[in-house]
Amino acid sequence: MSKLQSIPVAGFVATFVIMVIMTMPKNVSAQNIADIVTEEFFNSIIDQADDSCEGKNFYSRDAFLNAQNAYDQFGRLGNEEESKREIAAAFAHFTHETGHFCYIEEIDGASRDYCDASNTEHPCAPNKAYYGRGPIQLSWNFNYGPAGESNNFDGLNAPETVASDPVVSFKTALWYWMEHVRPVINQGFGATIRAINGQLECDGANPKTVQARVNYYTQYCSQLGVAPGDNLTC
Repeated sequence: MSKLQSIPVAGFVATFVIMVIMTMPKNVSAQNIADIVTEEFFNSIIDQADDSCEGKNFYSRDAFLNAQNAYDQFGRLGNEEESKREIAAAFAHFTHETGHFCYIEEIDGASRDYCDASNTEHPCAPNKAYYGRGPIQLSWNFNYGPAGESNNFDGLNAPETVASDPVVSFKTALWYWMEHVRPVINQGFGATIRAINGQLECDGANPKTVQARVNYYTQYCSQLGVAPGDNLTC
């Protein structure tokens, strides 16, 4: 009777598994967000702000990375390209909202009424204003309330915290992103514009600001080495 030749199955399987892993799309972990949002990347944005801008002494890469520790699913999508697109999208909006990290608070924001008195779950506090603050220009009592609850500050009674603590400021931006923007990001960059300021910009309301956001997004995608994808406008 002839003997069958033995096959080193275990070694073959191990080699095959390693080869499969090497060809799988990479996930971006919480630990290497810093490898994407590098000093060079962050400084390429904030360095465009005038030296007189108050934001230059407020916003920092370290503050962003500290805030991101509380939202470690940010920048972690299905694969490396999708994750980099999310980071590019967020920083495109941060850039547009703050003028390259120049502004901490909305221009003339204190003169505007952002109190939705019908919202009884997060009622406006006396003598407090809920105008735009921080990287995403968080606005309205119905956003300040839950943003504060999620980030251990009193958003309704101390909304100014968003303009005085840079880590909290970035945390509120990431809170808004994960709550309202992340759910639509798979629809393209245009959907993220609608989620942030759609009523004032989309559907022909302000095509110039839409295009400005798109320009920042495509620029940052290029810097990060990814294609911007489809459906860029709203």
